[in-house]
Amino acid sequence: MIFKAVGDSRPYPDHGYTGRQWSEVPPRLVRLDELVTTKRELDLHQLLAEDSTFYGDLFAHVVEWEGTLYLEDGLHRALRAALQQRPTLHARVLSL
Repeated sequence: MIFKAVGDSRPYPDHGYTGRQWSEVPPRLVRLDELVTTKRELDLHQLLAEDSTFYGDLFAHVVEWEGTLYLEDGLHRALRAALQQRPTLHARVLSL
């Protein structure tokens, strides 16, 4: 199993963080098997694009809420890591 669970929504309250605020959260390593996704589907074009991180943050965005890590943004990065058989991902983790 790649992820702890596959979800389709954000069960945590809206944090209101902007891209600039996310950039101030230092990245850290997160295990893929500790993440719960907030999306069930992924655009394969986005996953396979060579410039998939060109326009966005280089790090995935994870929200820690009630002891659970939710992958808010960066599902394509997490799946790419899994396909490369890497058990971890660099992510910015926001604790609520």
